[in-house]
Amino acid sequence: KLGVAPGNGNSYFQDVPLTSVEAMNKPSLIFSNGKNDDLTMTYSNEQVVWTRKQRDSVEINNSEVIFVGYGINAPERNWNDYDGIDVTGKTVVMLVNDPGYATQDNALFNGNAMTYYGRWSYKFEEGLRQGAAGVLVVHETQPAGYPFAVLQGGYDGEQLMIENPNVTPLAFQGWIPLSSVEKLFQMSGMNYQELKAAAVRPDFKAVALKATFTSKMTNSVRRFDSNNIVAKYEGTDPELKDEYIIYTSHWDHLGKNTKLDGDQIYNGANDNASGTGTIMAVAEAFSNLSEGSKRSILFLAVTAEEQGLLGATYYSINPLIPLEKTVAVMNIDAMGNNYGKTKDLIVVGKGNSELDLVLEYAAAQDGKYLIPDAEPEKGFYYRSDHFAFAKQGVPALYVDGGLDVVGKGKDYGHKKKDEYTNIDYHAVSDEIKEDWDFSGMVEDARILFRVGYAIGQHNEWPQWSEGTEFKAKREAMLKSD
Repeated sequence: KLGVAPGNGNSYFQDVPLTSVEAMNKPSLIFSNGKNDDLTMTYSNEQVVWTRKQRDSVEINNSEVIFVGYGINAPERNWNDYDGIDVTGKTVVMLVNDPGYATQDNALFNGNAMTYYGRWSYKFEEGLRQGAAGVLVVHETQPAGYPFAVLQGGYDGEQLMIENPNVTPLAFQGWIPLSSVEKLFQMSGMNYQELKAAAVRPDFKAVALKATFTSKMTNSVRRFDSNNIVAKYEGTDPELKDEYIIYTSHWDHLGKNTKLDGDQIYNGANDNASGTGTIMAVAEAFSNLSEGSKRSILFLAVTAEEQGLLGATYYSINPLIPLEKTVAVMNIDAMGNNYGKTKDLIVVGKGNSELDLVLEYAAAQDGKYLIPDAEPEKGFYYRSDHFAFAKQGVPALYVDGGLDVVGKGKDYGHKKKDEYTNIDYHAVSDEIKEDWDFSGMVEDARILFRVGYAIGQHNEWPQWSEGTEFKAKREAMLKSD
């Protein structure tokens, strides 16, 4: 109806095979130091673990335990917490976030603003690359950005994942809270706080704890298919129409919670029906252009974002358009602005790429100015679908609704944002409200359309900024092409 063509041959669907793994035995973690005084961490209260291995059972027996500081291997920053130690088949324990947050030193990583290396997903991925069998991340509320209760709720039950034939998954991965890790270090005759303080130095060396790790997980495994929904608008320039700009949003939410009284359905009106509706509106705008766009546009509504960016990740390793032909990605995850027009626009990850310059020009046409994310230490840039593309090297833009509300000011904007976060975020109450004002959302959607149109009319390729984690991968990609 919107006038855009199927994006996968003759189909608007890309099948996404998913696997669900649920630990049925709620496994305990047992640490031994050879002195008959084992430390047992019970599931949920003292640890939260899961497996990416799609098997009926997985286990680790008497694995050596290594503290690897922040678990970071960043050659461009001359930082390698794995230097000089072989962790193959062992269990590594590491800190969340990165050294810049711990020191608040802007010259160290990005200071207070989390980098990719501080994100928990990177910790697991790097541990896997280093050959570890298990990865345990220490949870502390401030550097993680949320309380341990979020993990207790989020990992109680089925965990969805995609199969990546190029990766052999970790046997065990998860979190242990501060109280648990302090006991673990104490049984090894070590002081956790002292080693944590030492880990902020680039010359820190991994430390073997005087403990071994044992655990067994029995799982319920099921496989099923979901899908990404994909449509394309074909460009008009013979030399540029094979180059694509992608608009993404996720169409999933949390489903249904039968444990709740009354309303049990997570409608996700803001998160992320607003984003899905926006890319549909942008698709319609492109289809109504009288002279078209030189480059082509792909509209991609992805599945299972709430389970770890699974639909976007699946696309990124099974792209319908080669990534070396993908110019940029613009992600819309919860437009957020349901309280009227604003004078500003939030750019999550502001300064990461030249896409900010295009956005700044498009926003200025409506008299708007750009502001950075107010909580960069929480790493929101690494928590939505565009990140699956950024990891592969494709420049990606993530925009959120502003705070400086026309006629009502910044305090009102902050109040409305906080209300959503504290009351409606990931709750069944995320529904369309009678007092919603869509005018700001419409204005922001038009700005995002103009960004894609501007990029689509030129042959230039937006670049990552110097010092970003993804620049080298993009340069290598385009060079090989």
